Amino acid sequence: MSSSKEKRPKVIFVDAVGTLFGVRGGVGQVYSNVATTFGVTIDPEELNKAFIESWQGAPPMAFPDVGAEDLHRREFQWWGNIALQTFGKVGAMQQFKDFPAFFAYLYDYFATAEPWFLYDDTLAALQFWRSEGVELGVISNFDTRIHPVLESLGLTDFFRSVTISTEVGAAKPSPQVFLKALEKHGCSAREAWHVGDSLKEDYEGARGVGMHGVLIQR
Repeated sequence: MSSSKEKRPKVIFVDAVGTLFGVRGGVGQVYSNVATTFGVTIDPEELNKAFIESWQGAPPMAFPDVGAEDLHRREFQWWGNIALQTFGKVGAMQQFKDFPAFFAYLYDYFATAEPWFLYDDTLAALQFWRSEGVELGVISNFDTRIHPVLESLGLTDFFRSVTISTEVGAAKPSPQVFLKALEKHGCSAREAWHVGDSLKEDYEGARGVGMHGVLIQR
């Protein structure tokens, strides 16, 4: 992540997965590893391909007009559908004795530090901007597990705000997500940057509301 001093912003927002941290070995590898503990053997590459297809075909992970009391259920259900499609595409469903139990374990596993790794430049960049007095925030198409994940990776204290699609009810590149994040900092769009790895969701989404977009490649 860039540490340029050019036109220093008041706030820098960053994406989460693919920007701050990634999945160890890829999602297919993690799915395969966890399935193995349930007695199911599936090729990680096939699972990864099936996951990407399922992910790309899914509706945005955002639930307008859903109250806080129902949010976790909707998040769990959304990911459950992704998992069902992923394992269904590779013809593995019949191998599971109890798929709901497997998925519940898998879902909780992704709320820990185990499946994630920090990119080499993440801590250095966050430490630099914090030392320069720049406020930091997260804007992510993620669910409420982002909070324990950030905590477990030692990142929570860097961020003044965390704005996620499931709580806002809209997903990047929707302007609503970026505007909600700006509101938390009392900041105008021209005073903020957003750093992310997706051209459409991060770079174009940020520029669409007048923020400075920074696109990185991992």
